[in-house]
Amino acid sequence: MTVRELPVLDQPEVTACCAPLTAEVLSAPDAKTLAKQFAALGDPVRLQLLSLLATADGGAICVCDLTEPVGRTQGTVSHHLRILVESGLATGEKRGRNVWYAVVPAALEALRGALATR
Repeated sequence: MTVRELPVLDQPEVTACCAPLTAEVLSAPDAKTLAKQFAALGDPVRLQLLSLLATADGGAICVCDLTEPVGRTQGTVSHHLRILVESGLATGEKRGRNVWYAVVPAALEALRGALATR
């Protein structure tokens, strides 16, 4: 896999959506946010893509470099990446003819925090 060196993409503002599940009852908006993010992670291809994004040299990777590692077409990879972006777990930026993607570390931390026990 060839990874092109570019700086990390601009990261969106992420606020922790909720306290740990064992600390208090989730509000309806927090439950909706968490459900959307966990649903995005419910597919093995998206989990693999998120892992590739999280370990990308330079913090970002071109969609064209993600097709071979997951064994899917660029259209399928783009579909899965769109779901990760819509859930707030990844971010994308068009550069020329390609789109570069990066994980949103703060969003992963928020998920981890929601699953933490006291």
